[in-house]
Amino acid sequence: MTATDQQRLGKTLWAIADQLRGAMNADDFRDYMLAFLFLRYLSDNYEVAAKKELGGDYPKFGPDDPRVPLAIWYANNPGDVVDFEKQMRRKVHYVIQPRHLWASIASLARSESDDLLETLKDGFDYIENESFQSTFQGLFSEINLYSEKLGRSQPEKNKKLCGIIKKIAEGLKEFSTDIDALGDAYEYLIGQFAAGSGKKAGEFYTPQQISTILSRIVTLDSQEPNTGPVKHLGSVFDFACGSGSLLLNVRQQLKKQGGTIGKIRGQEKNITTYNLARMNMLLHGVKDTEFEIYHGDTLTNDWDMLRETNPAKMPKFDAIVANPPFSLRWEPKDDMADDVRFKNHGLAPKSAADFAFLLHGFHYLKDQGVMAIILPHGVLFRGGAEERIRTKLLQDGHIDTVIGLPANLFYSTGIPVCILVLKKCKKPDDVLFINAAEHFEKGKRQNVLLDEHIDKIVSAYRDRREEERYSKRVSMEKITAEGFNLNISRYISTAVAEEEIDLAATHARLVELEQSVRAAAAKHNAFLRELGLPLLPTPPLKDEN
Repeated sequence: MTATDQQRLGKTLWAIADQLRGAMNADDFRDYMLAFLFLRYLSDNYEVAAKKELGGDYPKFGPDDPRVPLAIWYANNPGDVVDFEKQMRRKVHYVIQPRHLWASIASLARSESDDLLETLKDGFDYIENESFQSTFQGLFSEINLYSEKLGRSQPEKNKKLCGIIKKIAEGLKEFSTDIDALGDAYEYLIGQFAAGSGKKAGEFYTPQQISTILSRIVTLDSQEPNTGPVKHLGSVFDFACGSGSLLLNVRQQLKKQGGTIGKIRGQEKNITTYNLARMNMLLHGVKDTEFEIYHGDTLTNDWDMLRETNPAKMPKFDAIVANPPFSLRWEPKDDMADDVRFKNHGLAPKSAADFAFLLHGFHYLKDQGVMAIILPHGVLFRGGAEERIRTKLLQDGHIDTVIGLPANLFYSTGIPVCILVLKKCKKPDDVLFINAAEHFEKGKRQNVLLDEHIDKIVSAYRDRREEERYSKRVSMEKITAEGFNLNISRYISTAVAEEEIDLAATHARLVELEQSVRAAAAKHNAFLRELGLPLLPTPPLKDEN
C-alpha cells in the first residue's frame, strides 16, 4: 500500500469515528474504534496463516453459507481442530475461534443480529485469556460493551454496536488486501484522537516527528555516532511508554537501516494507555514473545524485574527512550533517598519529577548504552535540588547533548521542550548544544518538524558539528563557570547582528532624494504659476544651510 493509500485509510477511519461517536467524547469512542481495528488486524493475520496452513483444504465462501471459511472447516474436521490450533500457536503465536473472527462479527453486524454484543464479549474474553501464549488479561478492560453511552437497553446497545462495526467494515473493505497498513492506520487514529484530547494527549502520544529524532539518535553507535547506525540493539526500554509509538519507532528505524532488535520493554501507569500499547505492538507485527509492557508506576518502581538487587541479574538496556509527563508533582517516600536510583544524586523536588524520571531510566542504562529523554526546559536551569542533580550528572560526564526544540510541537502543551542525550561512558569531554528552536514549519494547531529539520538535528549530533547560531561544543570549564546552568541561550547566541550603516553613502543618497524633491516641486510650481495659483515652498538642500 502506498503512503497516499495509507493516509486515505487513516482519514476514512477518522471520518467514520467522527460521524459515529455522536454524544460520546473522543476518549471513550477511541477505545471502541481502536479495539475493533485491532480485532480486524488479528483476524486477517490469522486467516492468512490458516489458509497457508490448510492449503487446498481451506474452504471458500459458499453462496448459501454465511459462515466464514474457517468455521466451515471446523465443522467438517472436528477431530483435527486441536492439532490445527497447536500448529497456529507455534506459527502465529495465537488462536482466534471462527465465530470471533472479524468477518464473523461484521456479518452479525450487517444482519443486525441480536447476538452481536454477546459474541463480541465472548471473543474479547477469549483473546485476553486463552488466545495467546503469553497472558493478555485485561486487554479490553476499558471497552465497556454494556455502557449506557451505547444505549439504555441491551437491544439499543446491540444496535449501536452493529452500526459502528458495519460502518468500519465498509470503510475497510477497499483496503482489505494489506494487513500491515492497519498498524499505520491505528497509529494515525491515535494521533487524531490525541489532537481531540488536548492536555490529556500527553499521557499517551509522542508526535512521530519527535519520536523519529530520539529513535535516530539511539540507533547510531553510542560511542562513535559518526560511524553510523548500529546493526543490532539487544534491548530497548521506555519507562513511560504511553501507546508504545516511541518504542515502535526505534524498531522501525533499525529495520529501515537494515538492523535488528532484541526484546523491547515498556512501562505505563495508565491502564487505558497500557492496553493501547499492547494492541499497538501486536498491530505492528511484534510477536507477543518479542515485547513486554508492564502496567505500573515508574517512580515507585513496582516492576519486580527492575527491583532485582543482584547486579549480575539486574536488567540493563542498550537504548532508553522516554517522554515522561512534564513537571509532574510527586510524593517521594522517606526511604527513597536511599533508593539505588537516586542515592548518588539526590531526590527531585516534589514540584517536578522530571529528574526522578531521568535518574530512573539512567540507572538501567548499560555502560555502553545511550539514553534520549524529552523534558521541559526548566531542567536546564532550575535551582535547588535540580541544580544539584544536574551538577552531579555534568561533573560525572554523563550529559552528552542538549537539544532545544521549537514551541508548540505537542498536543498537550505549547511550551518548548528539550532532548537530553545521556551516556555512562562518553568520549567527548564537552557538551554539544543544538538550538533547533527556530527551525520548523508553522501549522494550524501545532508546529511541525519537516524531514529537513530532523535531518539537521541528527546530523549535528552525529558529527558533533558546530554551526553559528545553531550548534556548539562547550567545554566543562565554561559550563562550570556558568554555574552548571545548561540554558541554551547562554552558549548559543540567536541574536542577529545589526547591519552596518555606511554613513557617507547614506548621506549621498539623502542629498540625491532632496534634489529630486526640489526638482519635482519646481516643476509643480511652473504649472501653478500658469494657473495663477499660490506656489509651493521649495525645500532647501541641507548642504546649503
